[in-house]
Amino acid sequence: MKKLLFAALAACLTVPAHASAIAQLKAFVAGSRTLSADFSQIVTNKSKREEATGRLEVSRPGKFRWEYSKPYAQLIVGDGKTLWIYDQDLAQVTRKAQGAALGSSPAALLAGSNEIERSYKLNEAGKQGDLEWLAASPKKQDNTFSAIRMGFKNNMLVEMELTDSFGNDTRIRFLSPQQNVVLPAGRFNFVPPKGVDVVNGD
Repeated sequence: MKKLLFAALAACLTVPAHASAIAQLKAFVAGSRTLSADFSQIVTNKSKREEATGRLEVSRPGKFRWEYSKPYAQLIVGDGKTLWIYDQDLAQVTRKAQGAALGSSPAALLAGSNEIERSYKLNEAGKQGDLEWLAASPKKQDNTFSAIRMGFKNNMLVEMELTDSFGNDTRIRFLSPQQNVVLPAGRFNFVPPKGVDVVNGD
């Protein structure tokens, strides 16, 4: 049995670099027990454009740390059961059940074993530059994102483009991503700092 599992994993990891985006997504998910990367993010809508940078860490299944450093500090941690959102400037922590929030952020989508395939219909979107793209449309109308695009190179996720139900377009670029690095378990635990307000989210 173990030999079959290793063989299947090896087959996933040896997908050619020029393979379709969906094949690269499957290889990326199968080959990433952990993931860490810096990211840059641009959110645009009809009235404004906001830029942010930070760092992402993922430990599958279900744990992630999405930390904004600029233009303001915000920390989002999913510990597998609870989703914590800490706004440092507001001295406020929002707490909600992670299961209900799964798929409501790019980090949650990446932390799930096959959350993209479970919740979205996948289609090839062609090659642009040196990236192979896929387009994901939600299977249910009440999904947070109305459209997702993911760009891959060499079986690595390089960019995400998301449109949410409020009309915001988010573009994320992952910089210097590393797969299967050792990430301390404590990175995915969160204890509200003393003196902050803790509120329950929906």
